[in-house]
Order: sequence, then C-alpha cells, then structure tokens
Amino acid sequence: MNLRFVPFGVLLAATAWGAAAPAEETTTVVTSDGEGQMVSTDKETTITFHDNVVVTGTDLRLTCDFLQVIVLRTGDPSAAIGKLDKFKSLLATGNVHLVQGARDAACGRAEVLPGEDRIIMTEHPVIVDRDQGTRISGRKITILRGQRRVFVEEPDLVGPPIKDLGPAKDKPAGHPAPATPPKSGS
Repeated sequence: MNLRFVPFGVLLAATAWGAAAPAEETTTVVTSDGEGQMVSTDKETTITFHDNVVVTGTDLRLTCDFLQVIVLRTGDPSAAIGKLDKFKSLLATGNVHLVQGARDAACGRAEVLPGEDRIIMTEHPVIVDRDQGTRISGRKITILRGQRRVFVEEPDLVGPPIKDLGPAKDKPAGHPAPATPPKSGS
C-alpha cells in the first residue's frame, strides 16, 4: 500500500525531534509490503500498515514492522474518506528505526503524541546524535517537544570526552610549595 499525506509530513518531522515545521507544506509517503487499511469515524481516520513499512518525508525516514496513524478528519462525516486534517497520534512497532539529519533513533515501540508534545520510546530505545557525539539508551525514553527535556529510565549515556583535568604534563604533580614568609627583625 502506498499513501501520500500532505500536512502529515510536516507534523511528523516537527514532532519527532522538536524542530520547527517548515513554512511550506511537504509530502510524506508511506509504503508497506503488506496490507494497509483505513477505518473512519465521524471525527478521525485510523490508518494501519503492515510489513516493511517505510515513511519518507522532510529530512525524515522511518522504518518499522507495523504503523498505526490516527488523523483527525473534517468535512462530510458520511464520506468514506473524509478530509484528513490534523495528525493525532502515531504508533510504530517492531524494529522501529527513525533517521532525521544526524540523529538516529531505534526501539521496539515508538508512540508520537503531538497533542501532548510527547514522544515515548520503549523496548530497548537508543538515540544517537552523530553531530553531538552522543548516544543515550535506557528502559524508556520520553521526549518532551518544545521543552528541550528528555526523561530516561535506567539511563546509559555516552557523550563527548571530558578534557583531562589532571596536572599539566610539563609541571610537577602535587600542590605548589607555599611561599616562605619574609624574615622579621633583620
């Protein structure tokens, strides 16, 4: 199944990493090797993809085994396919891998909740930022978009090196000798 979304790409890219959305609308393409399905109610449409799901969009590539997208809809509630309006949530499971710029994220389950400005990654989540030289992993990673906050349960962080804070190689180790007081009465 191959679907094209216009506002979805802008929202997904901006939501995923906390970046500002581009001013122009872009297209996001979702493909899968398995069955895709759209089910609508009066207020939202749920779209699911199975097997080798690939999402490509603005500086974004997401792959996973299963993807569920819920989009709020507008227009005629009796239409089989209503107008897709705003992205409500995204749930990706199974071998989730997200690449955006110099950042990679991998996990077994990723849930994006733009209404809460929250991304929750579980099942061995790892985020690598090649520009910053950092890698963070843990049991659960929660990203709060717009707040520049990340909460990691049972964290393991690899960061850039800390400079050597020891004595300089050309100076003797230890503390400097105290200054001798001047002699009195001479």
